[in-house]
Amino acid sequence: MSDKLPISRREFAMTTLAAGFALSTQPVAADTITTDTKGLTAGEVKIPVKDGDIPAYRAAPDKGGPFPVVLVVQEIFGVHEHIKDVCRRLAKLGYLAIAPELYARQGDVSKLTDIQEIFSKVVSKVPDSQVMNDLDAAVAWAKKTGNGDTAKLGITGFCWGGRITWLYAAHNKDLKAGVAWYGRLSGAGKSTELQPKYPIDLAGDLKAPVLGLYGEKDTGIPVKDVEAMREALKKADKLGEIVLYPEAPHAFYADYRPSYRKEAAEDGWKRLQAWFKKNGVA
Repeated sequence: MSDKLPISRREFAMTTLAAGFALSTQPVAADTITTDTKGLTAGEVKIPVKDGDIPAYRAAPDKGGPFPVVLVVQEIFGVHEHIKDVCRRLAKLGYLAIAPELYARQGDVSKLTDIQEIFSKVVSKVPDSQVMNDLDAAVAWAKKTGNGDTAKLGITGFCWGGRITWLYAAHNKDLKAGVAWYGRLSGAGKSTELQPKYPIDLAGDLKAPVLGLYGEKDTGIPVKDVEAMREALKKADKLGEIVLYPEAPHAFYADYRPSYRKEAAEDGWKRLQAWFKKNGVA
């Protein structure tokens, strides 16, 4: 018998979601998009996981159901106001959108102001295996509530969550489709014991088609990586697609930040909707 005790609820670093926008993203842009909750059921919920509960934000239409389910995976900044708003945007389209706080055990990044500190103190300590299990738990929660049609399951994620979107598409055989926004594709020598593989390593293992949305001006994800992923998908004969926006930097969908590019963001959002409909998440 192992003498290692399971993590208790009291040891979770986060038991509730952060309020507002993460400190490291301040000041927030004046034209930040804010989606209201009219016609929605929206707010924080608890997702049971094997070692306790993690907080999550969920939004869905307040009438009807069950609804197609979309997992929304956070940026490096955690489930802050922007990710909550993305959930509401999806709910307005008729989805049950769920964003679990995937750093809940490791720390609250919303109060940190330095990106390197966010990565070193929290993000680098989050195991991919834990993330996959927590996303599975969110799907189970959606099914148990009776309000989520998990036979129509999609996932979308941004930045850190873009990479996770690719990984989850290789993990869950029941997933219908994914949309990855500017997620890192190659480890470039940065793979670790906790984060051992990157999307390009798993191109042949995808169980659902993924739409990748990338910016040509992204200094963190070079175009050569994007083209290499395209080739890997083609070689593996997988139903994936990658769109590269010529003038877009990293985080071009993040309307609360200077990196926002309206044209690319709106086009990507339209493509997300079409991709989900085409592949059975609607």
